[in-house]
Amino acid sequence: MPVISIVVELEDKPGQLLKALEPISREGGNILSIIHQRDKKTPLQRVPVEISFDAKNLEIANRIIEALKESGVLVKRYNEIRLIATTSLMIIGHIVKTDLSDTINRIDSTGFAEVVDLQINMPEVNKPSTAMITISATGKDELEEAVEIMRNVCRSKNLLLIEPINENFS
Repeated sequence: MPVISIVVELEDKPGQLLKALEPISREGGNILSIIHQRDKKTPLQRVPVEISFDAKNLEIANRIIEALKESGVLVKRYNEIRLIATTSLMIIGHIVKTDLSDTINRIDSTGFAEVVDLQINMPEVNKPSTAMITISATGKDELEEAVEIMRNVCRSKNLLLIEPINENFS
């Protein structure tokens, strides 16, 4: 489930927070946190409120944003997916020769996971390399799916995958 963080600006009067929360609930979002920043009013005397919620998928998250706008809530920032699950894997083999950018893009193109760190050791041009790759995803299930994608990529490129170093997948 993607975790979305939005910042809305609300008038400083009763009922405004409820006006922002109702569309999230109605469209199937699960509210995780609310940070009401009364001490940081905008020049128009509006109160910035950060709301984090999860949704079953990005389509529902986008419906929530549209419902907020339609209800008159001023959405200042949205669609910031937080990557909340992370693991590290080791890859051994001819990593560069088998198109490293393609390997990274297979994860990054999912929309729910991305390679956030890569460290590679290449002892000699024609010898196998070693890479430590760190992947973050929007949730544990999505992280497991990203690891499965990496398994398939490594299998197809004849690379050895040592997995996960800091997680336990079954």
